[in-house]
Amino acid sequence: MAYEIDGRTLATDEEGYLLEPDYDAAVPHAIAQAEGLQLTDDHWKVIHYLQEQYREHGHTPNFRNMTKDLAEILPDHDSKTLYDLFPGGPAKQGVRIAGLPKPFGKGGY
Repeated sequence: MAYEIDGRTLATDEEGYLLEPDYDAAVPHAIAQAEGLQLTDDHWKVIHYLQEQYREHGHTPNFRNMTKDLAEILPDHDSKTLYDLFPGGPAKQGVRIAGLPKPFGKGGY
């Protein structure tokens, strides 16, 4: 699987995660559209948070840390509303839509 975005081919793994991070704003739009999501300002806040965490740490946070950190960015949101934004899971679908590689997963942090 791969995404064709603005004349570029972005390689993915079998689950649709990019093999290399791509921070171009067109990437989340294209992936979200492929997954049937329309991005809102709240989606973008989560996407920017995930991208920044990846830049700083080389991986994305687990869901517990993500929920804690996002409470400061989205004070009216909790874990349920994060799942409303990303029904496939904020720590999985959110990462995929953010244009980042697959998260480490349980115990890999």
